[in-house]
Amino acid sequence: MTNSSNKDSKNKQEQVQTTRYKLKLTYDGHLFHGFQSQPNQRTIQGTVEEILKRMTKGKEVTVYGSGRTDAGVHSVGQVIHFDYPGNKIPPQNMIKALNSQLPMDMVFTECQIVDQDFHARFSVKGKWYRYRVSLDRFVNPFKRFYTGHYPYKVDLQRMQEAAKDLLGRHDFTSFAASGGQIEDKVRDMYYVNVQYDEKENEIIFDFIATGFLYNMVRILVAALLEIGNGRRPVHDLVRVIAAKNRLEVQQTAQASGLYLYHVFYDEVPRKYRLDLDF
Repeated sequence: MTNSSNKDSKNKQEQVQTTRYKLKLTYDGHLFHGFQSQPNQRTIQGTVEEILKRMTKGKEVTVYGSGRTDAGVHSVGQVIHFDYPGNKIPPQNMIKALNSQLPMDMVFTECQIVDQDFHARFSVKGKWYRYRVSLDRFVNPFKRFYTGHYPYKVDLQRMQEAAKDLLGRHDFTSFAASGGQIEDKVRDMYYVNVQYDEKENEIIFDFIATGFLYNMVRILVAALLEIGNGRRPVHDLVRVIAAKNRLEVQQTAQASGLYLYHVFYDEVPRKYRLDLDF
C-alpha cells in the first residue's frame, strides 16, 4: 500500500470518529407535532437534527430520544443522545451552541459525554409521567394548552384507592390505544400517586413504570377520573386489566395535560417502588 493510500485511510478513519452526547431536554409541546421527525411537520427530533446539520456543515446526525411524545405533549425530562462527528466539544460548549439556536419553546438543561454503549431509549430503567387536570368549571385560557380539563366533582380518596390496583406487573392492553406497534403489553407499574393542588385547583397524577404503551397514561387518567366521579366502582380497574380489551375504557384524556417528567437510567429509587409494599 502506498503512502498516499495509507494517508487516505487514516483520514477516512478520522472523519468517522464521533463523540456520544447525552442531553436532557425541556419543551412546550403545544406547537410541535410530537417528538418524531415527520415530513413537513415541526417536531422535536427534526428541530434538533436541523441544528446539528448546520453545526456539522451539512452532515446528517440522527437524534435518539428516550421515547416519542405525541403532538401537544410536554416534557421537563426528555433525554436524547446523538453521535457528533469530528472534534470533541466540551459539554458546556455543546449545550451553549445548541441552546443558542433553539426556538423559545424548547431548551437543553443538561449535557454530558457518555460511552458508546449508552442509548437514550434502550438504556432506560424506568419513566415518570405527570398529568395535570384542571377542575375549573370553565376552561382557563391560560391553562388550556398545559392541563387537561375535567369540570366535574371528583373524590380524591376514591382515585387514590383505585390507583393501588395499578401497581405491580400487568398486561395493560385495556389501556393501549390502537396504532401502537408494541406487541408485548406487559409493564411493571412502580408508582402511582394522585394528589390535589389546592392553589391551582388541579389534580396531579404521577406514574412511574418500566415503560408505557401508546396513550397509556392518558387512558389511565380518564379511567381514574371516572372512578373519582363515581361513574365506575372504586376497584373497577382490576376488572378492566383482566379484560385486556381497549373498549373497556373508551375515553382518553387530552394531550395538553401530559408531561414526560423524568427518565431513569439507574434503578428506580426504593421510595418510588410502591409495588414492593403490596
